[in-house]
Amino acid sequence: MSNAPVHAEHGERDDIAALAKGGRANVFGFLLRLAARIPFLFIAGRLYGAEVLGRFAYAVLVIEFAAQLATMGLKRGLADQLARDSREQSHIVADALLLCLIGSIAFGGVLMIFPEAMFPNSGLNGLDRLIPLIVIAIALMDVALAACAYQFNVAATVRARAIVEPWTISIAAFGFYFYSARDGLILSYVAAMLAAMVASFWSLRGHYGVPRGWRPDLVRLWQLAVRNAPLSAAETIDWATRRLDLAILGLFATPYVIGIYYVAQQVASLPQKLKTSFEPILGPVITRNVKLGNHEAIARQVSQVGFWIVAAQLGVALALGIPGEAVMGLVGPTFVGGTGALACLLAAEVLGAPSVASEAALVYLARLRNLSLSVATIALQAVLTVVLIMGTRRFGLNDLYVAAMPAVALAIALAASSVAKSWLLGTLLGARIKVWRISLVLSGAIVALGGMSITWLPQHLEWVELLFGIPMMLAAYGAIVWKMAFGEADRALFKKGALPEG
Repeated sequence: MSNAPVHAEHGERDDIAALAKGGRANVFGFLLRLAARIPFLFIAGRLYGAEVLGRFAYAVLVIEFAAQLATMGLKRGLADQLARDSREQSHIVADALLLCLIGSIAFGGVLMIFPEAMFPNSGLNGLDRLIPLIVIAIALMDVALAACAYQFNVAATVRARAIVEPWTISIAAFGFYFYSARDGLILSYVAAMLAAMVASFWSLRGHYGVPRGWRPDLVRLWQLAVRNAPLSAAETIDWATRRLDLAILGLFATPYVIGIYYVAQQVASLPQKLKTSFEPILGPVITRNVKLGNHEAIARQVSQVGFWIVAAQLGVALALGIPGEAVMGLVGPTFVGGTGALACLLAAEVLGAPSVASEAALVYLARLRNLSLSVATIALQAVLTVVLIMGTRRFGLNDLYVAAMPAVALAIALAASSVAKSWLLGTLLGARIKVWRISLVLSGAIVALGGMSITWLPQHLEWVELLFGIPMMLAAYGAIVWKMAFGEADRALFKKGALPEG
């Protein structure tokens, strides 16, 4: 009995070590994704132009919304199901994939019947009505990667999402341009999702094999769907908070403006991947501690991962935001007008990180209350977006100012969500969730003041900002944060093996 605290301590240290290992793979995946995403945006902006890019962006928005619904909450719920169900794990995963397939066919079928939902501001062309079939590939890939993450295999997500998907879409976008400048982007997206799905199932088979002896059971599938309904709603709402801005903007602006905003959103979504890749590895760790009733460990794990995410996102946001005009100008001169939207979107990702870290635990401890806060967040975002857009129009400002307003609304809504969800989780656990630190804020301020000097270069030297400025800011930020903000436990993210004592 006297060994119980020792075992608990070692168990928690192992959990943090697993989170750190996943984080290292996550940072590596981010760098790979960054390297691949920039060529795609360059090709899309320079070859296809803002209007075609805007049409593509809205179609992808609707398709990915359908895919999000089709996962039935299993991106996070699968870890809980695998932890509590005593059946063969391959059978549990097979149930999840079948439920996801049924959902994919249903939601994809709706889009095939009503394809106008994907192209509200333009007519239908060629194979547009068949594009929703890709919903099946996206949803199945997400569930397969969630199953791999339960085995602490973050590399599967890195391989599929950070290597196969972005490089396929970049190469295909260039190739398909010579086939069809109108449909090339959408065709390249289809090719990328299919390739990523194949990569994810290759990893899945390595962990779970073929589900021999498995038989589908409609009653069991229905129970799985009902159990995951609150989680599915929370996941969908969280996903929608990152897309509602573009959806509402599409009601007020032309595809040309949507294309400019989409580029800003894609650049800003790069740091977002730093937190979403932690979620699969954090889920299994939390579910085990929920089962053990170890609330203090959950609070420490959420605080630790939340701090890692915020620290990484802040550095990336500064490095991409300060030379924002040069970053947007890389895609094309037309897109420089989206620099304001880019700055607000990068700020939103940093402010929203504590909310995501807290929600990783709330989905298991207080599903309905977490769902209520998610609903309130997206409602606040929607109202603010419409009010700010209409206010900007009332003052006669141009469309580029209008395009920045959804980003401002998103930043405010995510900041409010972070405060509310961190407070709720802290109350449930009886421990404070500490993500932000004064030392981190000071580190960011020092780098921001130094980085401003890079933007004083003449316009024809903007390439210097990109080639040398961004790496210099990242290096300076990393060194300052390491010295000022990171303790020994924080440095476990960059060290293989167990955490240090204490």
